Amino acid sequence: MKLESSLKAGVASVLCTLIFSIKAEAEPDQQTLTPDGAEIKSKDRLDTVIVHGRGLALIGEASAASEGVVGYADFEDRPLLRVGELVEVIPGAVATQHSGEGKANQYFLRGFNLDHGTDFSARIDDVPINLRTHGHGQGYLDLNFVIPELVERVDYRKGPYAASNGDFSVAGSAHYSTYDKLPYNFAEISTGEFGYLRGVVAGDISLGGDTRLLLALESEAYDGPWVLSQDLEKINGFAKLTHSAGPWTLQLSASAYDSSWVSTDQIPRRAVKSGLIDRFGFIDDDLGGETTRFSLATSGAYAHADGAMTAFSAYAVSYKFSLWSDFTYFVEDPVDGDEFEQLDARTYFGGAIRHERSITDRLRLRVGGETRFDDISDVGLFRTADRARLSTVRRDRVGELSVGLWGEAEYELSDRLRATLGIRGDYYNADVTALSNPVNGGSASDSLISPSAAIAWRVTDSLELYANYGEGFHSNDVRGATIRVEPVSGDPADRVPILVRAKGGELGARFEAGNFNASVAVFTLDLDSELVFVGDAGTTEANDGSTRTGVETSLFWRPNDWLFADLSAAYTDAEFDIPGNETEIPQAVESVVGGGVLARFDPFTLSARLRHFGKAPLLEDGSVESDPTTIINASGSYEWKQVTFGVELLNVFNAEDADITYYFASQLAGETSPVDDVHFHPVEPRQPRFSLRYRF
Repeated sequence: MKLESSLKAGVASVLCTLIFSIKAEAEPDQQTLTPDGAEIKSKDRLDTVIVHGRGLALIGEASAASEGVVGYADFEDRPLLRVGELVEVIPGAVATQHSGEGKANQYFLRGFNLDHGTDFSARIDDVPINLRTHGHGQGYLDLNFVIPELVERVDYRKGPYAASNGDFSVAGSAHYSTYDKLPYNFAEISTGEFGYLRGVVAGDISLGGDTRLLLALESEAYDGPWVLSQDLEKINGFAKLTHSAGPWTLQLSASAYDSSWVSTDQIPRRAVKSGLIDRFGFIDDDLGGETTRFSLATSGAYAHADGAMTAFSAYAVSYKFSLWSDFTYFVEDPVDGDEFEQLDARTYFGGAIRHERSITDRLRLRVGGETRFDDISDVGLFRTADRARLSTVRRDRVGELSVGLWGEAEYELSDRLRATLGIRGDYYNADVTALSNPVNGGSASDSLISPSAAIAWRVTDSLELYANYGEGFHSNDVRGATIRVEPVSGDPADRVPILVRAKGGELGARFEAGNFNASVAVFTLDLDSELVFVGDAGTTEANDGSTRTGVETSLFWRPNDWLFADLSAAYTDAEFDIPGNETEIPQAVESVVGGGVLARFDPFTLSARLRHFGKAPLLEDGSVESDPTTIINASGSYEWKQVTFGVELLNVFNAEDADITYYFASQLAGETSPVDDVHFHPVEPRQPRFSLRYRF
């Protein structure tokens, strides 16, 4: 298998090199995009991202202290263990992994254990990535199909303060925009310890006039440090056609992604302490998964003569997913074990439109709408052994439709005071065909109105203060809205609403002076109910309402032309809204610190970054907590003519921390009853990676 993976990476590099053997011109043809992907005119947003996005002036433009922009220059030299760490360019966000590298990451932000994306939304070129009513977890957010070198900028927001943000955006949202024209065409190959091999080649060419075609191909293989080889095999392709004609800008893109892997899931601490397994060992050798994703999308923007702007987008995505897991080993089935398979096969498609217009010199309106339909042909949970199905816990067909309309009015009360009022309405309708137990099928619908308000006061040219209030939501798995009988026990089940409301408020400040900027925000966030469909059990788990209160700060400093530094820190207190002593929210990380230093002095570039996330309660009474995790990564590169030699050193100090920690009962072979224990997935050990990039 390793040989096949190596051949894939090599073939990918050779094919792409042939595709881009014609060198494209390199004029600096950058553009600025809104968070929805439309081109910006006049003063509506920011200057082009040709330098570090963190250094852009946002005073007078941003509507909250917690929103921002990250450009490719901010992370092109950032050492990355995995693609999902692109989320960590957002201050206060953490991406971890408790399974194989082909699975969606586990995300943390603002005191949320976001699971795989329940309250954090992401889009790439206007295509929503989160998957609702998913076989593994609601809002499943898999970024593994993203090629990092193609991401031009990331626009992010936190909290439910923007009317244009819909489902899964309670904690935050991110919009990833890919390049129309790359800074340069390139072919790169990377290698490292534990069977790591990656090849990527990308370039764009002019098709004449204002039409360009960007193509990219990536292939990766990785065994990992695990006793059980991860055997990751990944291949990824992307194409984007951009055409400009007068006031029109039109784009058409397509992507294809296929991945398979073997996973070492979290392991019980007692098994490591007793010497039964190594710290990188395993209990079940049948775990892992497969994902295939194909997408086709189009978008466009029209700049009206009067300064107004209209933008649209449409997309269609085909997706298949299979995942085999085993968390408890022999608790449920002492003979065949507790292994299970989760299945998801769907096609989802939709679109959005937005229009911006200045009504007067002081009043600007933004309105928009979006719709999406998920045709989920097969979503299921099965008991398995050796990846062979033994029985069906639950299996369904689902059709889920959503429609959202929103509007915002921004008014300049004075030259230094801006106010924004927003309103959003959402409607969801779903049909569930329960294949395993027809009584759990049926239809359900739900709707919600979400208001928002913001005030920005520019005290001085260097200081702006913000106050925000907003209401938002996340959707639940719609199977929880039609369920009548628990799939495992057969007991009567409580139905839950499709939409769960959240309310948030924030006070913040932003300071900008020369090449230094900083922001701070104090926030509170109330969630009516942390109702989550538990894909591992095939049912809905009803949690109580919750409140999160916290503070965040971030800064960026460029003291001279060759040195850059950034730092962010966040602290959140998260609790259930119930009386008594069991108010802690399990896995709600309290503190997050991230930062780095980058030095560029031709022909050398050096970088070092810190990733730290603090302890988190593992039980509601706080009696068991996870330990903090601190990782330092470093990288360096040397440029010689058209060639760049690079090296990364991941986990420089070889920290033996945990990537993620849980507390639950499991039963190993030979044990007579379940044992409550800490289960953890270790961070990967120190490892160097080397790269060679050729620019053409």
